[in-house]
Amino acid sequence: MRDTAARRGAERRGPRPGRPAVDMPRHAAYEAVAAVHRDDAYANLVLPAILREAGLTGRDAAFATELTYGTLRHLGTLDAILTAAAGRDVQRIDPPVRDALRIGAYQLLHTRVPAHAAVSSTVDLVRTVGQGATGFANAVLREVAGRDADEWVARLAPPIETDPVGHLALAYSHPQWIVRAFREALGGDLGETTRLLIEDNVRPPVHLCARPGLADPVELADEVGGAPGAFSPYAVYLGGGAPGELAAVADGRAHVQDEGSQLVADALATAPLDGPDGRWLDLCAGPGGKSGLLGALAAQRDARLTAVEVAEHRARLVESATRGLPVTVLNTDGRLVGSETKLPEEHFDRVLVDAPCTGLGSLRRRPESRWRRQPSDLSALTRLQRELLAAGLRAARPGGVVAYVTCSPHTVETHVTVTEAARRSGVPVDFVDARPLLPAGMPGLGDGPTVQLWPHRHGTDAMFLAVLRRT
Repeated sequence: MRDTAARRGAERRGPRPGRPAVDMPRHAAYEAVAAVHRDDAYANLVLPAILREAGLTGRDAAFATELTYGTLRHLGTLDAILTAAAGRDVQRIDPPVRDALRIGAYQLLHTRVPAHAAVSSTVDLVRTVGQGATGFANAVLREVAGRDADEWVARLAPPIETDPVGHLALAYSHPQWIVRAFREALGGDLGETTRLLIEDNVRPPVHLCARPGLADPVELADEVGGAPGAFSPYAVYLGGGAPGELAAVADGRAHVQDEGSQLVADALATAPLDGPDGRWLDLCAGPGGKSGLLGALAAQRDARLTAVEVAEHRARLVESATRGLPVTVLNTDGRLVGSETKLPEEHFDRVLVDAPCTGLGSLRRRPESRWRRQPSDLSALTRLQRELLAAGLRAARPGGVVAYVTCSPHTVETHVTVTEAARRSGVPVDFVDARPLLPAGMPGLGDGPTVQLWPHRHGTDAMFLAVLRRT
C-alpha cells in the first residue's frame, strides 16, 4: 500500500506558483510536522485541514497521514540517527530542512518506499523549503539509507544490560523519563514495558461509542463497516475513513471515543448505589465524550447530568456533544464545589473526576505529546488533580460514588494523587473494588481496588480508574 501511495504521490505533482514541483502527499506531511514543531499545533487538528486544502483523498491522504504520525512517533530515534548521519546535532540544522529530513528518514527506515524515491522526493522537498541545502540533504539521507533501523539502533543505543531505560528510549522513541514512569507502573517488568512502547508506536484504530438508547453497537458496526468492540458494550472499531463524516456521528447516535474512556465512564454508571440515583456530575467535562455517554445513560434512568468545564471553548464543545440529552453544562471551575450555588456539597449521587493530566496514556493517538511533556509538569498537574478530586468528594452525598480517572499510568498521577487527595480531603471515603465494574473476563486488571488499562493488554488508552464511596 505504501509503495502504491508513493507512486501515486509521485505522479500527482502540484507545484505552488513560483516554486519547484513537490510531491503533494509528502508536502502535506511536511506542513503538518512543521506546524507541530513551529506552532505547538496538534497533528490531529492541523492535518485534516491541510489535506482538504491540498485536495488529497484516498491513498494520497493515507500516505500523508502515515508520514505525519510516523515521523512524530519515531522523532527521538530519527533525530539521533540524523545527528549521527549529519555529523552535527540535529538541533543545529535549519528547522524546515530538519523536518524534511525527519520525514525522509522515516520513509527510509520504516516504510517500503524505495530508497531512491525517498531520497529524491525529500531532496525535492528541501529544495522548496530550504533552498541551498539540497546537497547536504542528499548526503545525509544517503548516509541514513546505509543501515536499516535495527542496525542504527544497535550502533547508537546504549546496551540494554547496563542501561535498559536508555536503550528502550532510543530503540522505541520515548523520552527516558516516560520509559521510567511506564516501567515503574508496570512493576519493573522490562519485557512488558517494551511491549507497551512498541504498542505506543502502532497506529491505533478509531473507536466509536454507540450511545445507549440511540444506537445499537452491532447495527452501528454494520452501518459503518466496522466491528463491535472487545470489551465496552458500546464500542465499535472503525476500519478506516473519516469518522466525522459518518451519519451516525453527525446525527448524535454515536461519537468518537476510545474504548477505555467508555469503560471508565460506564464503571461509574454501574457502581452499586443505595438510595436516590438521579443527580450525576461530570466535574471536568471537556471536550464532552464521557459526558455524552453518561448523558445517554442518564436519559435511560431518569437521571440528569451536570457537566462542568472551566474553559469556555471546551464548555461549548460539551454543549454540542450533549445536545438533546439530559445534561446541564456549567462553564465554571469544578473546584468551586460548595461556593458555586449550582455545585452544592453532598448533593450528587455519582461524580466523575476525569482530571487534567499528562496524557501519557494516549501517546499512540497524540504522539507529539511525548516530546512536549516534561517531568516538571507533574507538580502543578498533581496539585490540580488533588484539588479536583477533593471537590468531587465534597460534591458526593453520603453513600454516593466518585470515579477518579486519568489518561495516564504515571503513579504520581494515579495512586499517589488518589490516596493523598482522599487523605487530605477530610471527607470519609472507602475504596470500591473497580474490577467488578468492568466487563467480566477482562484480563490483566491487577489486584485492585483500582484498575489500570493498557494499550498492549487491552487495546485501549492507558486509563486509570479509582472508585470511592463517600461514607
